[in-house]
Amino acid sequence: MSQHLRLNFIDGQWVPAESGQVRENVNPADFADVIGEFTESGGVDVDQAVDAAAAALPSWRGRGPIERAAYLTAAGRILGERAAEVAAVITREQGKLLSEARGEVNRARAVLEFTAGQARLLGGVTAPAEEERTFAYTFRKPIGVVGLVSPWNFPLAIPMWKVAPALLSGCTAVLKPSPLTPLTSALLVEIFQQAGLPGGVLNLVQGDVAAGEALVANPAVAGISFTGSLPVGTAIHAGGAHRLLRTQLELGGKNALIVCDDADLAKAVDAVVHGAFGQAGQRCSATSRVVVDVRVREEFLDRLVGQVAGLRVGPGDDPASRICPVVNTARTEAALAAVAGAQRDGGKVLCGGGRERRDDLPEGCYVQPTVIRDVPWDSELAQEEVFGPVLAVVDADGFDEAMTIANSVKYGMSGTVFTASQSRAFEAIDRFEAGMLHVNRPGVGAYAHLPHVGSKASQYGPPECSPEVWDFYTEWHSACIAY
Repeated sequence: MSQHLRLNFIDGQWVPAESGQVRENVNPADFADVIGEFTESGGVDVDQAVDAAAAALPSWRGRGPIERAAYLTAAGRILGERAAEVAAVITREQGKLLSEARGEVNRARAVLEFTAGQARLLGGVTAPAEEERTFAYTFRKPIGVVGLVSPWNFPLAIPMWKVAPALLSGCTAVLKPSPLTPLTSALLVEIFQQAGLPGGVLNLVQGDVAAGEALVANPAVAGISFTGSLPVGTAIHAGGAHRLLRTQLELGGKNALIVCDDADLAKAVDAVVHGAFGQAGQRCSATSRVVVDVRVREEFLDRLVGQVAGLRVGPGDDPASRICPVVNTARTEAALAAVAGAQRDGGKVLCGGGRERRDDLPEGCYVQPTVIRDVPWDSELAQEEVFGPVLAVVDADGFDEAMTIANSVKYGMSGTVFTASQSRAFEAIDRFEAGMLHVNRPGVGAYAHLPHVGSKASQYGPPECSPEVWDFYTEWHSACIAY
């Protein structure tokens, strides 16, 4: 690993934090594997990065979207050339299976491809005027300097779907990634540097709370795009409200997959295993609740437990592994605490429920994939996000009760239904209080050209990805010209 990747990237240069402080980055699959010490930034570093972005803004804005798209296209080509290297770093740093890391790299490339293609569409409309000899039209302008605050669970794809539209829109940016995945974000920035991006257009500030708070507080920052927890997102919004800071907040989820009495149970089980235990359940769109009709409950659970019990937990770079470690010890303890709480509320653990311990496993953050039945619909496990490999199974007596239970939480990220009924499928889509909806397929994520969006407490502001993202990074203007 190049030493410069442990630093901040400000105004086209790799520089240490002013404080000289560093943070150790450890592989969650093997605590003996120390990836490196990365710079820990504070307010001074953030202000320097914002100043650099502000200075670069006029020139970058003046290039126009078609010229700016060329840098995204070049970055996509370079990412393709370095795909194996980047995927290996994601697995080592975040923990996910190598196959999942490769999928994340492909998703980031798709985001770049889609966003670059929007360059020739990023315009307005002409409109009729009320007076003679008057031309009326609308157009977009970039909002200015943006702060991009990204999480650790998708350390490449989520920063990319913030960076790419920010740059194409004509904004300049300061990326503040999670302190748990600093190397992946540094590689992202290095790829744009390799693509020839001018200095100051994209800046990187590594750090934790102090850096994030400074980014929100800096008056030159016009908008913050944040992906993470509800409490932090709420604090960001409140912290910038006094100056009308524009925010785009993608927050938590407690997503339900409904299994109707006419569902294809084999396909439903496959979808649940993928949605609940892929990436060890560390996704905002993870299937953390199954709401199953009591008429098919026992057969469904037999099939589900039989499959989950056979999933091998292990390091992400081990081809035999099917469940990766969670990202750190805090997530390990949170998952185990959720299991204990569910048992106190009357839930019954059908498989898993503890740490994975084997002689062949190094010391790491290994949690068994866990299925808990008889979970009350209003209990903590059925209402609150775990962000770990813990699945709550909630009983429902019929479709109407299942929909009521699915909508009983404060979140609304994704919703899924398995049914053979076309009528039920469309009714579920209509009734789900969630942003991303699925029928008879795993309920995670969407495509690069579809909105990644939630409802209720899962989302505030415009969606990410899709053409709708421009409503965050740009503002509308209208012009009337008399001739």
